[in-house]
Amino acid sequence: MIHAYDRLYLESARRVLARMLDFAVYELHLDLKDFFDLFISSGVASDFECGDVRTLVGYSGVELAYVVLERCGMERERIHVKYTLDRSEEYWTGWALAYYQWETSLSFSRITEKVSIEEIRDMYDPYHEMDIRQFVDHMNELMRLRTNISNLKRIRMDAGLSQSQLARESGVPLRTIQQYEQRQKNINKAQAEYLLMLASSLSCNPEDLLEKI
Repeated sequence: MIHAYDRLYLESARRVLARMLDFAVYELHLDLKDFFDLFISSGVASDFECGDVRTLVGYSGVELAYVVLERCGMERERIHVKYTLDRSEEYWTGWALAYYQWETSLSFSRITEKVSIEEIRDMYDPYHEMDIRQFVDHMNELMRLRTNISNLKRIRMDAGLSQSQLARESGVPLRTIQQYEQRQKNINKAQAEYLLMLASSLSCNPEDLLEKI
């Protein structure tokens, strides 16, 4: 397998991404997903993915967090950094995700399009106590399952609901949900009422359920 960059830089990359996320959440008080979206849109993620040496080893995680904000036009006053031996769920998220990105050479945006950054964080238990290969295997399975599946199915699975549970909670017939997920019916042509009912039960916007043509 061709990795994203030389293994020589991997452990530094893992520490940098881990500390960046931990610092952004606990000391800059930013939402994990919001900050990770900035990481991607700023172009820092692209530099990271292609093995830019300055990004991987030239910055600390704290410094890289500020680079992300500065590139997005969000200047923040530098604060005194409190280093701790504790490792948060967000720290583990960056540490594990950096390994997975290196292992697969997939972009961060491609990875989190299929498995959200919050979902990866929620894998902390039990995967932080396991070998990293077990996390990789689990991620690979999720990526496989969620490739080419409908938006409705992906969002339902992210919400932890079965088709039957979603039918009960939304009031949309089970068979209709199955047909939308299997693309036997075009959800883009669904009744507006059904889209609203499904979106309400899944805590998403109705347009999130629509398929790209």
